Amino acid sequence: MIETTNETPRPRAKRGFAVMDPTRVREIASMGGRTAHANGRAHEFTSEEARAAGKKRHQRRVEATPTAT
Repeated sequence: MIETTNETPRPRAKRGFAVMDPTRVREIASMGGRTAHANGRAHEFTSEEARAAGKKRHQRRVEATPTAT
């Protein structure tokens, strides 16, 4: 038999990064980024890749904009 109660479920307690001060989270992320670059595992965009990404984004924006008639 299933027991039912009139209690509402408690919200989950925040854990990990959700509890931390945003400044501390940023510091930890920065350390990870520096380590990845130091170990050669981080991606660095070339100017050609950045240009292609910007062009692609611009094209999507133009296509999404309704044309005036």
